[in-house]
Amino acid sequence: MKNVKLFYQETCPHCKRALKWMEEVAQEHPDLQSVHVEMIEERKNPAIADSYDYWYVPTFFVEGRKVHEGIASKEIVERILRSAL
Repeated sequence: MKNVKLFYQETCPHCKRALKWMEEVAQEHPDLQSVHVEMIEERKNPAIADSYDYWYVPTFFVEGRKVHEGIASKEIVERILRSAL
């Protein structure tokens, strides 16, 4: 299983939607329930957030490589989770 990190902000509406889609995708596709996503709230963890190269949230990294930055769709979230298998 590959390492997945999600940088987000609690008050970001796009982040809230991405989190909802992560739950929906995991419910719809049981094989994706085993994917662990390390969630990093950038305002609570500025030192960690500053050590990664991105501007917008939500931003996903898989194995240290940025795979998506900014507004996501349910399909994008599913693709990211599948890439971690």
